[in-house]
Parts: sequence; C-alpha cells; structure tokens
Amino acid sequence: MNKILITGGAGFIGSEFVRQAVSKGYECIVIDNLTYAGDLLRIKEVENKINFFNIDITDSKRVNEIFQKEKPSIVVHWAAESHVDRSLMDAEPFIMTNIMGTKVLLESAKANNIQLFINISTDEVYGDLGKEGQFFEDTCLNPSSPYSVSKAAQDMLGRAYYRSFNLPLITLRPSNNYGKWQYPEKLLPVVILKALNDEKIPVYGTGENVREWLHVSDCVNAVLMIIEKGKVGEIYNIGGGNERKNIDVVKSILSIMNKPQSLIDFVKDRPGHDFRYSLNSDKIQSQIGWAPKVSFEAGLTDTVNWYLSKIDWVKDKIQVLMAYWSKVYKPKISDRTENLTKSSRKGW
Repeated sequence: MNKILITGGAGFIGSEFVRQAVSKGYECIVIDNLTYAGDLLRIKEVENKINFFNIDITDSKRVNEIFQKEKPSIVVHWAAESHVDRSLMDAEPFIMTNIMGTKVLLESAKANNIQLFINISTDEVYGDLGKEGQFFEDTCLNPSSPYSVSKAAQDMLGRAYYRSFNLPLITLRPSNNYGKWQYPEKLLPVVILKALNDEKIPVYGTGENVREWLHVSDCVNAVLMIIEKGKVGEIYNIGGGNERKNIDVVKSILSIMNKPQSLIDFVKDRPGHDFRYSLNSDKIQSQIGWAPKVSFEAGLTDTVNWYLSKIDWVKDKIQVLMAYWSKVYKPKISDRTENLTKSSRKGW
C-alpha cells in the first residue's frame, strides 16, 4: 500500500503530510481546491514528485475520475474548512466541504476498493471540557460551533461507512496543530505578525481558555505510523500533551520576540467559546508506539523564527485574507458579531 491520495495537500497540515510522505517513498496524488487558505508554495519542494489536481472534493464526477485513473491504495483526508470564526459568520462552506465533500470521498473509496481510508477529525468534536479530566476515544461527541459540528458529522459519517459498508477506515482526532506554513488567520501567526508591527493583539475574553498544542511534524508522524500499524475501525486521539492558556501562549510569543505585554488587547469573547480541550493519548502511545518529539518551548521558538524569516509570505496571505473577508463576509456583518468580525479580519 504505497500510493496515497491526499486531500487538502496544499493546506497547512496536509502539505506537511505530503512532504513527509514523499520523503518516505510513498507515491502521492494530491487534491486541493486552492481556496484562499491553500498554497502550492507549501509543496513546491516536492512538486516534481507528486501528481496534483486542483479540484473541489464536492465534485463527485472529478473525484471519481481521479480514483479510477490513479488507483490509490490509501486515502488520507485532510481537506476541510477549519476556522471557527468564519463558521460563526457562515456555516454553509463548512457543511459543503466537511460533510458533503467527505461523503463524495467515502463513496469513491467504496466504489474503488480502497484498502485504507484515514479520516482526519479534530479534538473539537468532543466539545467543552472543564478544568479537570480528559477526552477519551469513547467520549461522547458534543460539538459547540458550526465548524466542530461539521467535523463531528464528517467523523461519524466515516464511522457509518465503516459499520454499514465495511469500508476500511480509521478515525483520527488530533489536538491543536502549530508550526510553519500555518495560515495567518490562526492564533500564532497573527500574534507574531502583530507583535512584529507593534500592533494590538486581540485576545478573546480574558485569555483563560485552554488548548492542547501539537507540533505539525509530530501530528503527521503519528498519521504515517497509523497507516503502517493502525487497526481498521479504530479511533485514535493524537494529543501533544502541551496544555496552555491562550493568554500564556501569547505572552510566550511576546517574550521570544522581546515585545511588551501591553500589546495585548482583550476583546469580546466569541459565541460558544469552548473553555478547554485535553486528549488522552494512551491508546496511540501503547498500541502504535507514537509519542510527540517536539517540546512546546522548542517548537514555539522555531515557529516564531520561521514566520519572521517568511514575513513577506505572511503579509501576502493577510492581503488575500482581507480581500476574502471583504468579498464573502462583509455583507453578513451585524452589530452582534462586530467585535468577532474585527478580530477575525485582523487574522484571528
């Protein structure tokens, strides 16, 4: 099983997977719709070693043609609309890509005798967690935002195809990824860019919300190990083991960049903001032998330095994002979402 079809391969995590899979000798077929968040620069170093198709995964005819032509053995499904703030403004793209797109892929996989389908979910499908406890693979799903609801639907749709049609599928639920090439609507690149420009950094509420951080290289390494060792039908949490309050992450970045904490600007909290996520990853560690290698401190420093070295790319993407917001979301802005929209258009 050495031919992989990768959806969302020009995205943040998908591109890391493409690069690592190529280095391990896998033959890679990459599908990406190249929306505002996609970028072929992320996979330029391996462009001559992959087959790339610019298509929308909701296009069942094109998707099935690629399955029939390329005959992959494995599907790794990264493609997704993923930004919570945008889902609060308009859920439709999330429903179309994350649910309908996944349905198209599952149908093509079923029709073309795929040997393994890796369905990438997220820790956000579990919903809100208090100050204590962890999410286990058998924890009931309780998503809070339109984004996480769409991912929960994707997650369970894959489980249904495994149960109903014996599609050989494994479900993965990773925690918050960070690292190079992440699109600058997310927390870390926004903080880095704004700190560099001595601009105010928007932080929701009081910044006490807790996330578990996982370096993108560790996440991809886990997926590759699961392809080799994972058991069909199983669910695996992939947690980085690094729980941090949002405010502490922002302060750490400011410290690395030698910038003052006075740049922090607390803004109105977003609707339905989950307080904490924390994954129990005992299963993947005991059954697969995986453990994260990159410490949060080292990973964060490397990430800051990478963004500073690629600041022109970040600024270019900010312009693309602003244009996208203006075209797609400006007509939908209301007084209720004014603070949310201001923060999101700033990039987070």
